[in-house]
Amino acid sequence: MVAKSQKFEFNGDPTQMEPLLPGERLLAPLLEQAHDLQREALRLAGTGAPPELRVLLRAMNSYYSNRIEGQHTLPIDIERALRNDYSQDADKARRQRLALAHMETEAAIEAHWREWSGGHVWSAQMVREIHQDLFARLPEADRVLPEGDALVPGALRDRNVSVGVHAAPAHTAIPAMLGRWGSFYGGVRRGELQIVAAAASHHRLAWIHPFRDGNGRVMRLHTHLAFGAQGLTNGLWSPLRGFARSQEAYYAQLAAADQPRAGDLDGRGNLSERALAGWIDYVLGLSLDQVRFMSTLLDVDGMKDRIAACLAYEEQVVKQGVRSEAQRALHYLWLTRSELERSDFKAMLGLGDRLATAQITALLKRGLLATDSPHGKLRFGVPQHSLRFYFPRLWPEAEAGA
Repeated sequence: MVAKSQKFEFNGDPTQMEPLLPGERLLAPLLEQAHDLQREALRLAGTGAPPELRVLLRAMNSYYSNRIEGQHTLPIDIERALRNDYSQDADKARRQRLALAHMETEAAIEAHWREWSGGHVWSAQMVREIHQDLFARLPEADRVLPEGDALVPGALRDRNVSVGVHAAPAHTAIPAMLGRWGSFYGGVRRGELQIVAAAASHHRLAWIHPFRDGNGRVMRLHTHLAFGAQGLTNGLWSPLRGFARSQEAYYAQLAAADQPRAGDLDGRGNLSERALAGWIDYVLGLSLDQVRFMSTLLDVDGMKDRIAACLAYEEQVVKQGVRSEAQRALHYLWLTRSELERSDFKAMLGLGDRLATAQITALLKRGLLATDSPHGKLRFGVPQHSLRFYFPRLWPEAEAGA
C-alpha cells in the first residue's frame, strides 16, 4: 500500500517540481565533482575513434538502455540485425528492431549535437523529437501498448498515470511542465553548472513522465545528448552503461528524488532537495567511473599488445586465415584512426601479393577490417568477438556470447 504522505495530485503549476537544482549549500560539492568530470571527460573526448568502435558503442548503449526496460536482446542478435538477419521468433525480431532504432536515433543525435544551443537541447521540442525519431523507426505492430492501441511517436501523454508510488502530473499540465523544465535547464550557464543541470534534468524529465510509453529511453537518450552537446563524450562514453550496470541504484535514486520535501531543512521547493542532490551525486560519480574506465581501454600503448593477443587467438584457435603479420598494419590503423588504401595495407603486411590479398579477405571476413566497398579503403574493425581482447570488460554480455 502506498503511504498516504506519498500521494499527491499535481496540477498545472510547474513550481511543483521545484527545486530544479539544489541550493548553494548542497551545490558546492556537486560542482567540484562536475569539475573533475569535465576535466577528465574533455581529455578523453579528444581521443579519436574508428567509426566501427562508435557503432559498437551505440549497440552497447542500446542493449543497456533496453535492458533497463526488460526489452533487450542478446548482443549477438543486435550484430545479426545490423546485417539484416532477423530472428524467426516474432518477439525477438521486435526487440532486434527496437535495438536498431535506438542505435539509429543515437547516431542522429550525435550527428547534430554540436550544432544545437542549450536552449534547443533542453526544450519540449527536442524531447518530443527524440521520442518521434525513436518510435517512428518501428512498425506500428511494434508500438502496440497493453491497452491495445499503438503508441504515437512524439505525442504527449493524454491520460493520467502513476509510476510506482509517483503520481505523475496531470496530462493537461505536461506542456507547462516541459516549458518550465526547458527554460530553466536551457538557461543554465555552460561549464560545471550545466553538467550538474544535465544530471538533475534527467530526474525531472522522468518525474514529468511526458509520454504514455518510452519515457525511460527518451530521458536516457536526452542525457546522452546533454553531455555530448557540451563536448564531454565525443561518442566514446555514455552514462547509459553505468545506469544499467547499477540498475538497482538507478531506480532507487530516481524514486528517492520523487519524494516530497522532508521538513524545513530539506530545501524550499515541493520535492526533496537532499534527494535531488543524492541523485546528482550518483550520476556524476557514475559518469566519472565510465570516463576513467574508457580512458584505460583506449590507452595507445596497451592496444598494441591487445591486437597481438587477438591475432594470436585467431591464428592458433579460430584458424580462418588471419595471421599475426597483420599486427603492424592494424596497429597503424588504430593509432592514426585513419583509412588505408589496400595497396598500402598490403605493403605493411610484409607478405607477397597473393598472401596479402588473402590476408585482407580473412581480416574482412572476421570483421577485424572494415570497408565501404569491395575495393575501398580499409579501416580498423571492432567486431563483438574482438571485445575480449581489444576492450575487456567493456561489454561483458557481448564477450560471453561471442
